[in-house]
Amino acid sequence: MSFLDPASGKMEKLVVGKAPFAIAEGRNHRAYVSTAEGVAVIDTKLRTRLALVPYQANVGKPNFGEYRSGGMGIAVSPDGKFAYIGVYLSGGKSQLEILDTEKLTMTGRVPVGVRPFDVVTSLDGREVYSIDHDGYTVTAVDPFALKGRTLEAAPFGKGGFEKPHYAAVRSDGRLLLPYQGRGLVVLDPKSGNYTTEPLTGNTHQEGVTLTPDGTQLLIVGIGSAGSATGKPNLTVLDVNTYAEKILPLSRMHQMVASSADGRYAYLTGGVTYADTGWNGMTVVDLSAGTTREFELPDYPLDVQLLTK
Repeated sequence: MSFLDPASGKMEKLVVGKAPFAIAEGRNHRAYVSTAEGVAVIDTKLRTRLALVPYQANVGKPNFGEYRSGGMGIAVSPDGKFAYIGVYLSGGKSQLEILDTEKLTMTGRVPVGVRPFDVVTSLDGREVYSIDHDGYTVTAVDPFALKGRTLEAAPFGKGGFEKPHYAAVRSDGRLLLPYQGRGLVVLDPKSGNYTTEPLTGNTHQEGVTLTPDGTQLLIVGIGSAGSATGKPNLTVLDVNTYAEKILPLSRMHQMVASSADGRYAYLTGGVTYADTGWNGMTVVDLSAGTTREFELPDYPLDVQLLTK
């Protein structure tokens, strides 16, 4: 895990575990990283690893690559008391595991769909959503009753690259999931119904994030794959009108974070798809459309803007 000051380019590095996939920030200067071995608990102020909590699932010997077993998507409950981790097991099985952030132990698990790329929570924390990449589904989990509901999320059918990857939760509680620069699924998790709004990016879409004011969705497109034939870009989408602003990019990226004022986007160069990324990060000025790059080691995959 690298701590980067985007203004100065200064970087500090911390070993968190083998094959880290995603990071989620909690309260009291804590962050949680899903790795192939367990969940790394990080003190972001002291920049030390406090613990590596093993999964309840037997993930086997740590491996690397797109299909390695272990933690994938991760999220922290709004009250900071729990972290939720999507755990993939080679052979198709996956589960959502629950970490008590005070006791630093796993307290439960719920079956979910295949390869949970992302995990997000409802605004009130009563449900957790696993974005099941290879299942073409979203699993809505009650983390207290340890029960799940499978919601279909396949606007272009089940097959090829039209899979759900990452999601954001809009202020009305609906999930926003982009597909291939072709369509944005607006999913009501209560009913399981969704609509598909048109997108025009024509790019294989991966990471998403909302700007802090909740009005714009930033969507990373890595370029051509499957039905998407265009080049890498960043879509800036109005979440109410669905108006798009598409900013071209010269390189592939996977994940995105927004600056606190919503002026800049930070994109990671590490990409899961066919090992096609690079060792660095791009900063995008969302108004001017200009970019600048940083070199970062170790194929950076996820990114969070840490609060002070």
